[in-house]
Amino acid sequence: MTMIDVVTGGAGFIGSHLVDALLAQGRRVRVLDNLSTGREENLADARRSWGERLELNVGDVRDSAAVKETLADAERVFHLAALVSVQQSVEHPRFCHEVNVTGTLNVLEEACRAGVRRVVLASTCAVYGDDPELPKGEQMPPQPQSPYAASKWMDEIYAGLYRRLYGLETAALRFFNVYGPRQDPASEYAAVIPKFVSRMLEGRRPVVFGDGEQTRDFVYVGDVVAACLRATEGAASGVYNVGSGRRYSLLELVEVLNRVLGTRLEPEHAPARVGEVRHSVASVERARRDLGFEPRVTLEEGLRRMVG
Repeated sequence: MTMIDVVTGGAGFIGSHLVDALLAQGRRVRVLDNLSTGREENLADARRSWGERLELNVGDVRDSAAVKETLADAERVFHLAALVSVQQSVEHPRFCHEVNVTGTLNVLEEACRAGVRRVVLASTCAVYGDDPELPKGEQMPPQPQSPYAASKWMDEIYAGLYRRLYGLETAALRFFNVYGPRQDPASEYAAVIPKFVSRMLEGRRPVVFGDGEQTRDFVYVGDVVAACLRATEGAASGVYNVGSGRRYSLLELVEVLNRVLGTRLEPEHAPARVGEVRHSVASVERARRDLGFEPRVTLEEGLRRMVG
């Protein structure tokens, strides 16, 4: 019998790419998504290609009954459903907690009851806060600066507790700045790359907050999916960074995009945003050692795939 993988948030940007990869491996996949930010069209090609091996349950991780139904007979769970906007979490901290912490507890609890073998949890580099130390290593003490970051750190704690107390295999992956196809540029809370791409394709200058010298670790969605799959193999557990291991300034990002798009647009500068982390880059040595993870897609190649 083909084993079932569950992907919460599987109609979203990262989740739908993971669904594609699992189906290509011959797995059956069941998605739980409330479609608040995920879109059924992200799964349309998978449905056409794989038919009955893909099942979509429209529901919310805050609903324990929906989680229980989705996890029935599952072997592995990839828990990606979350409120992921820092700004939205600042505006609505209780809602953030309900989705990210209560939702994760529901997944962990029902995974135990259903006899799930392993849960891979999406976490975030935001847990490091504004600690200036570079690169960011998993041994660094978390310093969350937002309800979103705090909720994800709490998720990691609960995942560790469920591993130690109840024997549920868990791994938490701290994603850095993920980009790639299907990333929504229209959202008020959209990430920087889809915003830049959208504006530059329209011939408009990208808006950079501050001097543009702030740096980020941009990691292609395909590499993130590979890390998720690696985290289900072997006995690796705990917390792992998932990034490219290289940082680019926003001004360098604009330069690369100009090459990829064939444009010559200078950035438009706006006032710096309060509380923004100045520099960030992942140490991926632990993931490389324990998971066999190796980021393979360069920023320029990833951007070409994104806009191609």
